[in-house]
Amino acid sequence: MIEPFWESKTLDQMNDDEWEQLCDGCGQCCLNKLMDEDTEEILYTNVACNLLDSNTCQCKHYYNRFDYEPDCIKLTRDNLLTIEWLPVTCTYRYFSETGQLPHWHPLITGNKKLMHKLKISVKNRIVYEKDVIYWENHII
Repeated sequence: MIEPFWESKTLDQMNDDEWEQLCDGCGQCCLNKLMDEDTEEILYTNVACNLLDSNTCQCKHYYNRFDYEPDCIKLTRDNLLTIEWLPVTCTYRYFSETGQLPHWHPLITGNKKLMHKLKISVKNRIVYEKDVIYWENHII
């Protein structure tokens, strides 16, 4: 029996395909964040990038997303620890801190049902940038 890659490798040891599989597909990183000008506190919103599919929590144009959204941030091994706004449930963040996948991760459960049930994903809980007038009304 072959040991799953996430049980025997660090993030740095994973190849690009394994790195991509580690993403839980929650969609939280596709939500816009605001920064309080006075306190520099990061404020999370329910406003998603227009490319995020609300039902699947996947980018509609993942492989060429930068053609559509030049400001999209690519999460890499090099910048992972510098991105302060990653939620505590982000698998990359969680794995870098614990060396394990969370119990609800699709690689463990086989699908995203538990992740959606636990409301870790943004499934059907977002609005799109194009529909927002007053961003402060969307702080969560």
